[in-house]
Amino acid sequence: MTRAGPTESPLTVIKIGGGLSSAPGALDVVCGTVSGLGMTRRIVVVPGGGPFADAVRRFEESHGLSADAGHWMAILAMDQYAHVLAERIAGARMVEDPGTIEETIGRAGVAVLAPSRWMRAADVLPHTWQATSDSVAAFVAGALDAERLILVKPASVEGATSVAATSVDPCFRSVLPAGLPWTVLPWDRVRELAQLLGAAS
Repeated sequence: MTRAGPTESPLTVIKIGGGLSSAPGALDVVCGTVSGLGMTRRIVVVPGGGPFADAVRRFEESHGLSADAGHWMAILAMDQYAHVLAERIAGARMVEDPGTIEETIGRAGVAVLAPSRWMRAADVLPHTWQATSDSVAAFVAGALDAERLILVKPASVEGATSVAATSVDPCFRSVLPAGLPWTVLPWDRVRELAQLLGAAS
């Protein structure tokens, strides 16, 4: 995908963490903010795994799974969360094929990516819990030549600062393209998204 031309906004990849589903009101705030920004900006949302990935972990702990099975089940969990986000982000459309993203969002809009088909074809991540949806988002941002990657995660702990409040998975930095700006943003500061995206324009 080429860089944005003069009639379209830069493309931003926003990962919405699955942990937000356990924080009362968090999904509504984040999805509402992303929907509003999508009226004037081009946004691709990468879902976390959330409670769906947690279910895979619990099954693995109780019954055992191979590394391959656990990996692909966790990626499929992201697809499930994508359905949740596509329903809650007004005006968003869900996509499975990266080739349809540009026509889906046009000059402005929100595409929610169900990543399993793409990740199965690319198979770029190690089959381990060390690679989570953070790394998927980093891969997607690089593959789409995004201007910026933003990881929206559960709220920061009391007394912690923004990026230091949360962490990325161990594989993230090895997947992230060199020079790509990225930010970890606690959900309770999601209204700073407009400022971040303005800086990327």
